Amino acid sequence: MTWIAWALLSAVFAALTAVLAKIGVTNVDANLATAVRTSVVIVFTWLLAWFTRQPGALQQFTPKTWLFLTLSGIATGSSWLCYFRALQTGEASRVAPLDKLSVVFVIPIAALFLGERMTWGKGLGAALIFAGAMVLVFDR
Repeated sequence: MTWIAWALLSAVFAALTAVLAKIGVTNVDANLATAVRTSVVIVFTWLLAWFTRQPGALQQFTPKTWLFLTLSGIATGSSWLCYFRALQTGEASRVAPLDKLSVVFVIPIAALFLGERMTWGKGLGAALIFAGAMVLVFDR
């Protein structure tokens, strides 16, 4: 499969995540709900990694790899905690578009730290995503 197919599957699973999580956080502590979800993710991904492992894959990890994967994990956990808290009181159809503003944020951050080219198309796309999110969030 191409990266586009994987990205579209990611979007479908993210949509399911929003709806299923909204149902799951009803009348429970959001932090505990995030911990349960994270535990499921941990077990699922370790099983997947185990059954699809390549010999010597872990030896390829450098200290830099460990550092940035750890920082990414902290960012992911922080995002999930905030997301579940928002889902407890907000509508999933409003919370999810704001969460997807990460796309708008990643474009300048990737340009700044990864050297990715900033283009008019990316700027316009980010502006349209922002505008679409605002329309969805403030729709009554």
